Amino acid sequence: MAQKIKDPICEMEIDAAKAIKLTQGGITYYFCSEGCRQKFLKKPSVGKSEAPGNKSIYTCPMHPEIEQDKPGDCPKCGMNLERKAAPIGEEDNKEARILSRKFWIGLILAFPVFLLALGEMIPVFNLKAFIPSNFSRWMQFIFATPIVLWAGNIFFIRAWRSVLNKSLNMFTLIAMGVGAAYGFSSIAVLFPDIFPQSLKTHGEIGLYFEAAAVITVLVLMGQLLEAKARSRTGQAIKALLGLAAKVAHRIRDGKEEDVAIDQIQKDDLLRVRPGEKVPLDGIITEGKSAIDESMISGEPVPVAKIEGDRVIGATINQTGTFVMRTEKIGSETLLSQIVKMVADAQRSRAPIQKLADQVSGYFVPVVLVCAAAAFIIWLIFGPAPALAYALVSAISVLIIACPCALGLATPMSIMVGVGKGAQSGILIKNAEAIEKCEKITHILTDKTGTLTAGRPQ
Repeated sequence: MAQKIKDPICEMEIDAAKAIKLTQGGITYYFCSEGCRQKFLKKPSVGKSEAPGNKSIYTCPMHPEIEQDKPGDCPKCGMNLERKAAPIGEEDNKEARILSRKFWIGLILAFPVFLLALGEMIPVFNLKAFIPSNFSRWMQFIFATPIVLWAGNIFFIRAWRSVLNKSLNMFTLIAMGVGAAYGFSSIAVLFPDIFPQSLKTHGEIGLYFEAAAVITVLVLMGQLLEAKARSRTGQAIKALLGLAAKVAHRIRDGKEEDVAIDQIQKDDLLRVRPGEKVPLDGIITEGKSAIDESMISGEPVPVAKIEGDRVIGATINQTGTFVMRTEKIGSETLLSQIVKMVADAQRSRAPIQKLADQVSGYFVPVVLVCAAAAFIIWLIFGPAPALAYALVSAISVLIIACPCALGLATPMSIMVGVGKGAQSGILIKNAEAIEKCEKITHILTDKTGTLTAGRPQ
């Protein structure tokens, strides 16, 4: 049966076997006619259809074994899935922008909630002398509602998914704590008469909107800092990709033309002049030169190259002009393989992380049991109003025991460490190698060109 795929320009469904093909950036595009192909070359951003089997893979930065072919949340920890490979020029971290907007709006709304609820503890900000109690309660409800239901909605979504996937995580605890505080307080404002007088203080039920609002904003801040750390780490990969040449001098039918690097095909002849970057991996067919391969080997001494020698993309041609035949393009090049290795290393798991994951797996159920026990004990043996004390105690256990650091410390350290190493030219194969470095006592290395620059200063 013929495999159908959509033309990215006219969106016509065509037979992949009979279509006109074009490969750019390691992705093959299919066109119904040469006209559509030429239109795509003039403005490749107009189409985004990919070849069968070339779909983007999304993975969890904390659980790299989780993979799927569309964006979403990790079923284990609830974090946003990220693309395995981010191309040059990809827009900034969308997750960080969304979290930033939620955090700042939530922070602005949480400030009046905090002042209305706890202002009497700070004489300068005591608003109860000027604002009627009933009005204050309604204002707290109005300000806290968008914080919890809009800014904090991601916690409830992830918590619900964790229940469906039978993989309770930190969002389960956060959602239960914030939800209990907000739900109890909302009922107290909307339906105050359903509570018995024994639960009231000065004729009113105590509210906990400030707890729900402040906890939501603080957790959002933590999520934002974490997302920005991952985004900065991704800059190391983009910096490596930025080493690649952007334009190549292609020789076709005896004429030389400048073309974008992603339009180069295998077996194309390219001319490389002194001072230019080698566009892609290939073999010299004419001429000779000296190539600075320090980007790959770390050695500053140029390597002599003659006809028949292979050259590596992103290295620098220093002296002569030569013609090369392209052998590898897109994800096949050595530079792309290095980028892939760095990305895989950032997602790899250290042996100690497996222990942390095992502890986290038992931690959440234990916390839920402790919170339930605290609620029951305070409800039975606590002073009046017992329900209020029981609720506060249970919420405190749920929120304070949130295992954020337990699950995130190791993977975040690996992610940032591997990224920093890549920026300094240190390529780390996997997280296990980092953990084993602690046992290193001696390092053997050559001096000239590695520890020194190979020339006097």
